[in-house]
Amino acid sequence: MSAGTDDELWSAIADPSRRRVLDLLVEGGDATASSLAQKVPFSRQAVIKHLVVLEHAGLVTRQRDGREVRFHVDPDRLDAASHAMTDQAKLWDRRLQAIKQLAEAAHREAGDSASH
Repeated sequence: MSAGTDDELWSAIADPSRRRVLDLLVEGGDATASSLAQKVPFSRQAVIKHLVVLEHAGLVTRQRDGREVRFHVDPDRLDAASHAMTDQAKLWDRRLQAIKQLAEAAHREAGDSASH
């Protein structure tokens, strides 16, 4: 994934309401905005706005079915997003480990200086 694509992904999943809409699609399969709105504490218009953001991030796609528009999760993009999040978590784990080692070294040095 590119940096721009990553930014869209992080922005899309940063919002708890969008994550809830995405969860509903993952759990229940494809759905209309109206059917999703019945399962969340916000309006159909808000659901549509969240779906558009998720669509721009590539996490959901839409398909017209007569007069209805049905949304569903793109499993390949969701899998790629999951891997990107795992990679980001590993990166932060390494960064935090390095910070911990620096802090421990500074603490030891401070202790050594105080005992002399």
